[in-house]
Amino acid sequence: MSENSNRAKNPVKSTVTTFRIIESLKELDGARVTELAQHLDLPKSSVHNYLSTLEQEEYVIKQNGTYFVGLRFLDLGAQARSKLPIYEIAKPEVRSLAEESGELSNLLVEEHGKGVYLHRATGEDAVRVDADTGQRVHLHNTGLGKAILAHLPQGRVNAILDKHGMPSTTENTITDRETLFKELAEIREQGFVFDREERLNGLRCVAAPILNKDNQIVGAVSVSGPTSRMSTERFSEEIPDLLRNAVNVIELNIAYRKS
Repeated sequence: MSENSNRAKNPVKSTVTTFRIIESLKELDGARVTELAQHLDLPKSSVHNYLSTLEQEEYVIKQNGTYFVGLRFLDLGAQARSKLPIYEIAKPEVRSLAEESGELSNLLVEEHGKGVYLHRATGEDAVRVDADTGQRVHLHNTGLGKAILAHLPQGRVNAILDKHGMPSTTENTITDRETLFKELAEIREQGFVFDREERLNGLRCVAAPILNKDNQIVGAVSVSGPTSRMSTERFSEEIPDLLRNAVNVIELNIAYRKS
């Protein structure tokens, strides 16, 4: 399916503006009316009306004149996540990966051409990074994302890259399609993928795809840690082995789960 096929033929301008405001509140980590109006290049009075309505409907909160995204979105996100079988199936294995490796483990799925973190677990030595559950990230510059792209049709991958681009976040980010497609082929062959500081400097990751019984991609799991600990045989052999075992359990549970 083309990434452009889900575009509205007659988008409602006020709805688009509402979500621009919500996304901006998230991006700015809260904002006053004037700051938000300047950020979006919208009239201050209009922004105030939108925010007042969102506050009335309990989707934003106001504290000392500053507006923030409200917890009502958490309820919506939790309900959306609960509808994905992969979440409950993979969650125990993600926790086990964190415990066994001592690092940060992740579960990612693709939606609208971006990756969404469904679940994260921290081991004893895990580092804190800039992504939380629910956050959306590009697919080309993460191990998890590349694991997913490797198992999507090439036309779909091209559509995703056309829509979202291949922005560089570190000097190691792959920004060339030919190079990316070559690596995706290698990922399909070896069954796992390395992220060598491609999204964040100082952070390495090993990821593996999760496939259903029809060999379709449903998500990916990973283990991430600082470069100082993710090196030599631990990075190239020990962590991939842990991931293979976890993915094997997850895929068996997907294949034989009761509908």
